[in-house]
Amino acid sequence: MRGDFCIQLDVQLSTQWKSYLVTDTTGRDPKVFRARKRFGQHFLQDRHVTDRIVSSIAIEPGQVIVEIGPGLGALTAPLLARTEHLHVVELDRDLAARLAERFSAQLQNGTLSLHTADALTFDFAGLTSIGRPLRIVGNLPYNISTPLLFHLLSQSRYIRDMHIMLQREVANRISAPPCSADYSRLSVMVQWHCLVQRLFEVGSGAFSPPPRVTSAVVRLSIRKVPPAHVSNREVLGQLVAQAFSHRRKTLRNCLRGWLTEDEILAAGVDPGARPETLDLGQFAGLANRVTESGKISTEFLAQPSRNQ
Repeated sequence: MRGDFCIQLDVQLSTQWKSYLVTDTTGRDPKVFRARKRFGQHFLQDRHVTDRIVSSIAIEPGQVIVEIGPGLGALTAPLLARTEHLHVVELDRDLAARLAERFSAQLQNGTLSLHTADALTFDFAGLTSIGRPLRIVGNLPYNISTPLLFHLLSQSRYIRDMHIMLQREVANRISAPPCSADYSRLSVMVQWHCLVQRLFEVGSGAFSPPPRVTSAVVRLSIRKVPPAHVSNREVLGQLVAQAFSHRRKTLRNCLRGWLTEDEILAAGVDPGARPETLDLGQFAGLANRVTESGKISTEFLAQPSRNQ
């Protein structure tokens, strides 16, 4: 699809909230909003889907709820109806202005906080309070879903769980087991931090403009205890990135300069194995051997990870 996609916002009153129904239009009415392709905007408009997402969260009193990419407020409205306070993070300033107008009463009474910011760099930790980890929800922009997941994982100690909508192919990668075609760096790092549960799939007709892919809603529950002991999580992250940057090579080749064959064997792993065959425990063992060897400097670990 080229250019922007025009949508019409028709305002209807509901017993609990205003509902913005989205329909195609080519007019120039003031209520028209252009979905920006560069932001990967596909606005959720199916009330049945929003109700299923909100119900799956099972919000309890006092919890800190954060919505990423609220768009036109399809999820925002039912979330506000069930929580004492909601944070929303929206990059698009035009959308943020529309949200501020639509939910002006909630902004004024303090039940809604609107953060006009880039979720890829946003400090989610700043929204937490003692004993109140974040519960993240959102229809993540498809063009940044993978780097955004890595950013959220970097702040996982402040998060309880995430209920998020993704492309089905990304959901496949998140939940993929070892030795499968979809098993990747993303699989390892998400499963290291989280218990993954696929909830349901959503067809393209639930969005405007409709994406060319099927979507999936997943629950990522942050693990209280890691699946295996790791001395240095930064080493684990960099090692997994290094391994999957050459996924068709054997470990003896893709980890050259990191570990010798003997060190790989000492970790209980076959040097002739390929990265996609290793489970979480084996990656942990390799990371611990790297830490023990002292080969990786703190300066190297401070560099941005490759293959985001």
